[in-house]
Amino acid sequence: MRASPVMGIGPWLYAAAAYNLVWGALHALTPSLVPRLLGLGAIDPLVWQALGLFVAVYAPAYAWAARNPERHAHLVAIAVLGKLSGLLGFAWAVSSGALPPRFGLVVLTNDLIWLPAMLLYLHAAAGRSGGWRAFAAGA
Repeated sequence: MRASPVMGIGPWLYAAAAYNLVWGALHALTPSLVPRLLGLGAIDPLVWQALGLFVAVYAPAYAWAARNPERHAHLVAIAVLGKLSGLLGFAWAVSSGALPPRFGLVVLTNDLIWLPAMLLYLHAAAGRSGGWRAFAAGA
């Protein structure tokens, strides 16, 4: 019996769970650290704390999906939507001058490095569900 390609994502998802928990907690507890390191100027600490908590919320979803990748692909699909939204938001913010390009370091570590594995996983999960339409319908 061949192993499902979906199952290979487990270590990535455990790593994403750990990363999100650490990153989220760090930013919730020390909201001025990264903005100061990136030279972003004054950013409302409450906004940065909220961002940290938002990132940390994904940690249990990644852990659940890592334990049973064939069952929890939809949790990762929601996370991928968040990552794609983050990329679009970053592109808009840089093009409008609201954020400097160096903020891309945050986008790289929070979004870009995780997307290839997650997109491959979702592609395999959609195939196992009977295609993207069936996957999107909840299969």
